[in-house]
Amino acid sequence: MVASEELDQPVLLLVDDDKVFCKVLKAALERRGFEVLVAYNLEKGLALAEQYLPEYAVIDLRIGLDSGLELVKKLISLDANTACVMLTGFASIATAVEAIKLGAIHYLTKPTNADEIVKALSKNEGDPGVSINKNPPSAKRLEWEHLQKVLLHHDGNISAAARALNMHRRTLQRKLEKKPVRE
Repeated sequence: MVASEELDQPVLLLVDDDKVFCKVLKAALERRGFEVLVAYNLEKGLALAEQYLPEYAVIDLRIGLDSGLELVKKLISLDANTACVMLTGFASIATAVEAIKLGAIHYLTKPTNADEIVKALSKNEGDPGVSINKNPPSAKRLEWEHLQKVLLHHDGNISAAARALNMHRRTLQRKLEKKPVRE
C-alpha cells in the first residue's frame, strides 16, 4: 500500500467508464496539482483505492451496469476522510440523497468542468444561499424521479422495479435509458 502522503501531490481517484472523458478530466486535474489515478470500472477503482488511499475521489454514478454508489460506500469504509464527489448525467433526487448519506461531499451533474469539480472537492459545508427553483418540476421529471427512486429501492434490479411499478421490464428499460428532463 502506498499512502498518498508519500506522493508529492494529493491523490485523486477518478472512476468513470467514459475513457475520453477520463482522459480530458485527468489532464485538467493534473494541471491543477492532483496526482490522478483512473479506473474504468468498480473493481479497478477499489483496487487503486486500497493501494493508494486517495484523499479525493470523483466517481460516476453509472459505471457500465454498476452503480458508483457502491464505490462511494467502499471508499468511505476504507478511509472516512476521502472526499468523494459523485458525477452523473442521470441526476435524481434519490441518487443525490443516497450519495450524500453514503459519504459523498458533493453531487454534480454532467456536463461539468475541472474547476467545478475542484471547487466541490474543497467544499466542506452546505450553502444555505443556494437558489431555489421557483417552478415545480414537470410531470415527466417527476415520473423520472419516481422511477429512479423505485429502482434504487430495488438495488438497481430493473425486473424487480418493473414489477413494483406494475410495468413491463422493457418499458422501464426504455424510460431509464432516456436522459432526465431538464428543468
